[in-house]
Amino acid sequence: MSIATEISPVTEDTRTKRLKAATHAAHERLDKRIMQLNPFADRESYARLVTMQYLFHRDLDALFFNEELDAFLPDLAGRRRLALIEQDFVDLGVAMPKADSAPIFARGEKVALGEALGWLYVIEGSNLGAAFLLKYAAKLGLDENMGARHLAGAPEGRGLHWRTFTAALDSVDLSEDEELAAIAGADAAFARVYDFAELAFAGR
Repeated sequence: MSIATEISPVTEDTRTKRLKAATHAAHERLDKRIMQLNPFADRESYARLVTMQYLFHRDLDALFFNEELDAFLPDLAGRRRLALIEQDFVDLGVAMPKADSAPIFARGEKVALGEALGWLYVIEGSNLGAAFLLKYAAKLGLDENMGARHLAGAPEGRGLHWRTFTAALDSVDLSEDEELAAIAGADAAFARVYDFAELAFAGR
């Protein structure tokens, strides 16, 4: 049985807490693997991390232009970071990778609300944790203005940026099936990033 189906949608107080509890194992697995890969050993290793980020953000980029999701989540388009990642490649003098498959989400296509919210929970949460990554990047001479643009915090601060998102996420009215779909989506997102990490660092 998968993590997504083991935890009832009513075992935690808020949707954000339920998602955190349901995906704890997948999140821990990903964090440990990334640290094992030592992505801040040098700029070449860091570029591999940016490649991982690019592939994941490319998968979800269409969600930031989705009108239905925009009605539920504040400043959704303003939370998009793919363009910053693309600029980081320019800063690093590294060519953007060519993906071997189409993005999971495509512009103009209708998305399942619960599933999409689960994926967005993961990508927004990664920005909250990026403060630590930015400190490591600084040791390589990179910052919010050069090479690590996608790790920058929001003008209002990471904490407020995250709380605004989670307050909106928690307030969306979902059925029990949609709640489970959100958990499944978040779980799948962590697995997807893990796969991209393996791909980006393969053969190093």
